[in-house]
Amino acid sequence: MRQTTFDTSSHRAAAVVDNSGAGGPHPIDVHVGVQIRMRRKELRITQEQLAERLGLTFQQIQKYERASNRVSASKLWAIASALTVPIGYFYQGAEDPDSNGLPAAADFMLMPEGLELAATFPKIKARKIRRQILELVGVLGDEARAAG
Repeated sequence: MRQTTFDTSSHRAAAVVDNSGAGGPHPIDVHVGVQIRMRRKELRITQEQLAERLGLTFQQIQKYERASNRVSASKLWAIASALTVPIGYFYQGAEDPDSNGLPAAADFMLMPEGLELAATFPKIKARKIRRQILELVGVLGDEARAAG
């Protein structure tokens, strides 16, 4: 669905693409949103702080990160500048655009716990402990699947 909104910060009409239709967001849009969120978290910037830098609301940042709304090229440029990364950063590790699957990493990184775990796990220096944690999570996941 396409709707036009009025951007009061620039006094221009802007098209907003709503990706919540039947097919859901495109995997690349999801990937870009996850990359935005990961970089923002890496810099310890809140959604509110990023929104302020961009002249947006924090709700719009949420929509970009969740791929509810697509990020325009000009807005992605501004986000890259605010997060001090090149534009290509947001596409690194993206799947083939023709694939239908959402990468498991994207699902994981969209969860608050996933981001926290991804930030904390590398701080565990002992490889044996990291392996044991991975095995524990695997067992718990298997039990959850069996029960559910």
